[in-house]
Amino acid sequence: MHFEGTQQIKASQRAIFEFLLDPNKVASCAPGFISMEILAPDHFKPTIGIGVGAVKAKFTLDVQLQDVREPTHAAMKGHGVAAGSAVDMVASVDLSPVSDAETTMNWIADVTVSGTIASVGARLLDSTAQKQITKFFDCFRQKLEQPAQ
Repeated sequence: MHFEGTQQIKASQRAIFEFLLDPNKVASCAPGFISMEILAPDHFKPTIGIGVGAVKAKFTLDVQLQDVREPTHAAMKGHGVAAGSAVDMVASVDLSPVSDAETTMNWIADVTVSGTIASVGARLLDSTAQKQITKFFDCFRQKLEQPAQ
């Protein structure tokens, strides 16, 4: 599955980049987040619970940051396994300042799901992923954007 989008975030490029490099902060916005093991500043293992229709799975992911170019670009590659299922993903984010207090985020993610969750939940995968992406960015914005004074 291929996903991409643009987000306008009312926060500085620096604040967004620092948030993106903190796996605990990013994970706090991931729907279904269970736990995090940090192996190195650029290598971590989150555990996430996912449900697609009636099929539920708990994935332990191995995620590595790649091609980090502060403060404009970061990419990651991850592989995860759950009982009878697997997921592989690559994603990247590019940040462009609009002003000192607003940033445009362009993002791309390619995700391959295999096994039970893919075969049983195939027709629901895309819509479930879209809902999770929306929840993630709603949380992301809420944590970064300051309330209007």
